[in-house]
Amino acid sequence: MDGRLLRMLVHATPDERRVLLYHKPAGELTTRKDPEGRPTVFEALPRLRRSRWISVGRLDTNTSGLLLFTTDGELAHRLMHPAQEIEREYAVRVLGKITDEQLAALAAGVRLEDGMAKFDAIHAAGGEGANHWYHVTLREGRNREVRRLWEAVGVTVSRLIRIRYGAISLPRQLPRGGWRDATEGELAALLAAAGLPAETKAAAPAHAAR
Repeated sequence: MDGRLLRMLVHATPDERRVLLYHKPAGELTTRKDPEGRPTVFEALPRLRRSRWISVGRLDTNTSGLLLFTTDGELAHRLMHPAQEIEREYAVRVLGKITDEQLAALAAGVRLEDGMAKFDAIHAAGGEGANHWYHVTLREGRNREVRRLWEAVGVTVSRLIRIRYGAISLPRQLPRGGWRDATEGELAALLAAAGLPAETKAAAPAHAAR
């Protein structure tokens, strides 16, 4: 294990731990730097002096919605680990009418190039004309898994938004490109999901949201 990874995985004390909820716009990359100069999610985050932001998972460039960041490498590692089976929920806009057979296949499981996959839940969420919305949940974080599942049954995804990660939902009032610190309740829920002890005091002073 190199020094950089070791520093990322060091468990932060309550005074050092900070968690952000970020509303990622489509078009931003979940990477620190892009050789082509495209915008990244880290450019929008508040600057830190003695630590660094770690993203809890990734969102594709064309996917928007909730992305969590923390200064605690152990918390990030646990939240992303498959053993925790943390539920992710997405709002998906698809083109065309979806058949009962396609929905049944997505719930039962379809074969992707990296193995079988399925949605744990699928709910119709309205729409009109050629566009229809569904809310889907799954407990894995494979690359482009939501899009690949729909594509596997012949459906085109025209918009994808992550609206929940575990117990944390995308705040309705948080604009695209905006962030805010997690509340005490949200932080407690994340620590519980990660199997870490609850805070004994405030994790950090209040910070202004953007």
